[in-house]
Formats: sequence, C-alpha cells, structure tokens
Amino acid sequence: MLLEKNDYSQQIEYLYHKSLVLETPSDMDPVLYFYFIDTIAHLDYTLSLLCFSSDSIKCTMTAEYLRTRVDTAKQGDYALFPTFMVWLRDNHKEQFEETPILWQLIYDPDEVSAYLGFRIVLDPNSKIPLPPQFFHDMADDLFGMKFLRSIYPEGPIGKLFAEFKRK
Repeated sequence: MLLEKNDYSQQIEYLYHKSLVLETPSDMDPVLYFYFIDTIAHLDYTLSLLCFSSDSIKCTMTAEYLRTRVDTAKQGDYALFPTFMVWLRDNHKEQFEETPILWQLIYDPDEVSAYLGFRIVLDPNSKIPLPPQFFHDMADDLFGMKFLRSIYPEGPIGKLFAEFKRK
C-alpha cells in the first residue's frame, strides 16, 4: 500500500533513476559488486519502509532478497569484506575515505551504525527517521564515477582487496 506521497517518495524515485548503463558489472570485482548491490538494497528497503506500508509486497520482496544475501555474505571471499574494510581504514585511510559513506559507517566497528532488520540505522538510540536528504546523498555517493571505477579489479579498491585476500 502506497502511503501519501512524501519527501521519501521523491528519494526512492531518485534512487531508481540511477543506472549502471556506462559500467560493466560483470567485470567488477564480484565481492565488491555484491556489497555495492547489498548497500543499494538496504537503501531501497529503508526508503520503502518510509514510502510504503511495511506489509507492502515491495517491502516483503526486498526483505526476502536481503535475507538470502545474509547467507551469501558468510561464504568464501564475501566473508572477508567486513575485515577488509577495517584493514583499509587502518592501513589505507585515503582509500577507505573514497568508499561509500555507508560502507564506512556500517563496517567500521568503532561506529554505532548498522543494518537492523535490514534497515539502515545510524543511531540505535534515535527514534527519528533518517532525513530524506540522507538518501539522496547516499545514492549520489554510491553511483559516483570515481567509486564505481574503483571496484573493478584494476581499480584502487579492487587492487587493495586482491592484496588483502593474499595476506
């Protein structure tokens, strides 16, 4: 059920207008691409809760999709990503700061931000929803050309992830 149009509706439309048409996702590092799409799915889910009834098929569908990703994230090289982000923060600060802000917040153990019930929560003690501008900024951050180019194997983050896996 669609709730009355609100500022979040504009942000979900803004997110849906983003595209990878100029990229080749199949050539991106598979683990980095997985976490890129995972972050977009969490943005979508959080926005959907603010735009639609939590019982809507949109929210249910996204939650089911995210649930399957939880198991995948525990397997093989996918399980290395959270530790990679800490290693990146500790050893390659400049590159860490080039990753999406959500990656920095979610995967930094010194931060309180988390995915709770698949929702993005920056402050677990706050009951105030994230402001609409947050979603706009995160969409721009995730689809920035510099970041997208960095997650190919020959890109800066891709190369550092390969180095991290060799250790």
